[in-house]
Amino acid sequence: MVDNSRIIDGTAIRLGHQLIGIGSSGLHSNGYSLVRKICFDLLKLEVDAYIPELGKPLGEELIIPTRIYADTIQGLLKDLPIHGLAHITGGGIVDNIVRIIPQAFSVLIRRGSWKVPPIFAFLQQAGKVSEAEMLRTFNNGIGMIAVVPDSVAAEVIERLTAKNEPAFRIGEIIERKEGGERLVWG
Repeated sequence: MVDNSRIIDGTAIRLGHQLIGIGSSGLHSNGYSLVRKICFDLLKLEVDAYIPELGKPLGEELIIPTRIYADTIQGLLKDLPIHGLAHITGGGIVDNIVRIIPQAFSVLIRRGSWKVPPIFAFLQQAGKVSEAEMLRTFNNGIGMIAVVPDSVAAEVIERLTAKNEPAFRIGEIIERKEGGERLVWG
């Protein structure tokens, strides 16, 4: 059980809050139907095929364990305000971040603000996958997003980095224009 005052349900999210993306370890457990189609059906690769762009055999990339964020987030919650959390699973950033944001706001995500692991560029190019489909199907290098007040964003990144967790300021909460999109790319 958790005390009601400690539930992170997004209701404390406000204008100007920052989105801190925590790096993924790779594909995690999402998009494997598309991965299978590209790598094995289209490219006719074997699991032991060495992929220069990845610097390893395909099979090694595909079995990288999913990063688990529970301990990392618990460590931050001890003394830092986190007002929203989005686990970037099926639906990618596109579907998962808007679920936690109050209707009055939009989310601005800045392209290029984080390091995208090579597996994603490989899949996009080899499968001729549109950017929209990549963002809806895969995590593209961001496994978890924390929504925090601007005043603690730098400290959150500093603490994550100290724990060898790749962390990036990837966007912010902005005002939603009437009838406007919930997710805006910048």
